[in-house]
Amino acid sequence: MWLFIHRFTVGFLVAQSGKTLYNTHMEAKNVTRKKRTDRNHIVYELRVPAGNYIGVTAKTESTIAKSVRVRANKHFYRAHSEAKDWTLCVALRELEHKDQIEIVIHAVIRGKAEAHKEEVRIRRAVRPNLNTDVRGD
Repeated sequence: MWLFIHRFTVGFLVAQSGKTLYNTHMEAKNVTRKKRTDRNHIVYELRVPAGNYIGVTAKTESTIAKSVRVRANKHFYRAHSEAKDWTLCVALRELEHKDQIEIVIHAVIRGKAEAHKEEVRIRRAVRPNLNTDVRGD
């Protein structure tokens, strides 16, 4: 029975140039990645007593419902922490709790550009009164 024991130390793994072999990838800086275009996006509606809002968000959480709930919570948080006078922010400040926001999911679409086109189409059909940015209308 043969027993081979190998000892590796930092000084042992050195290339002829003097750089360590295992650490060459650490020298790369600003590695750019292509942005994803195939991600699912969700066109949603937020309903509050003051009216409704149509928006689009990426599916970033484990479920579609959770992704939209996280986005609605972000709208609620920003309305209370920032001094925006947007109609959605004013309407959300009137609520006592974020659970008073009713969420309706209109569509789940693959691709950002297609999702924004669908948002404009739905916004034209629904005519929400809390949207201030009406690009495409």
